[in-house]
Amino acid sequence: MTKEPASDLFARRFNDAGFAVLAFDHRHFGESGGTPRQVVRFGEQRADWQAAIDFAAGLPDVGPGGISLWGFSLAGGHILRVAADNPGLASVIAQSPVVDGRALAPNALRAMTPLALLRLTGRAVADALGSLLGRPPLLIPTAGMRGAVASLTTPDAMDGDRALDPDHRYTDWEQTVAARIALQMGGYRPGLHASRIRCPLLMVVCDQDRSTLPGPSVAAAHRAPASEVLHLEGRHYAPFLEAHEEAVEAEIAFLRKHLVRADVVREGRGRR
Repeated sequence: MTKEPASDLFARRFNDAGFAVLAFDHRHFGESGGTPRQVVRFGEQRADWQAAIDFAAGLPDVGPGGISLWGFSLAGGHILRVAADNPGLASVIAQSPVVDGRALAPNALRAMTPLALLRLTGRAVADALGSLLGRPPLLIPTAGMRGAVASLTTPDAMDGDRALDPDHRYTDWEQTVAARIALQMGGYRPGLHASRIRCPLLMVVCDQDRSTLPGPSVAAAHRAPASEVLHLEGRHYAPFLEAHEEAVEAEIAFLRKHLVRADVVREGRGRR
């Protein structure tokens, strides 16, 4: 998803609470450059996060210790690895994150019909091979009903529209992705890096999440040296729907505790 539907509800509240917010699109998506379009490459997307951190650190009145990361779903997984490589961050909020593709793959497969799985696999292989020959990506919907050929067909996959764009304001939001992602997700395990995260981590877990599952997120949080787990009632998109107030209030409190504290520590060192 692009930055506006993915972050607007939270960015507005964070800004109202006094925090500056930098939102960005990963390359190949939204307003960012990069061709071919709609292609997910995990390493490149993590590099985009690093570029955002480096850019924010160079802004007036922002220091390396005054930056927190917030990510949802796949981006929520990315930031676990990014935070492990950036020990100077103030804090991290991972909301319904993709933590362990190996754990998620069997669940995703059970949500597909055999015919849809066969067709998806064929399209993903054709897309991957075509990319080696310079052909345009073969696109699939990011979410679909059971039986559809889509990136995700879990029971809560179709909650995205009403959670992120209920008024259909984001007319440029292209909800497709290159089919090759179906071959990549099972091996993506950013949660393995949780033990290297030195800053405070807030893991936001939806207890009825049928897309990223709560178990892997809780396990990853327990491996992180300084972590908290916020359990919410609801499915994958609950933080944007019925659990929004609970989620955003807890996240603002977490930022006030750790991001403001980082600012105070930095200023105190400057005075000395």
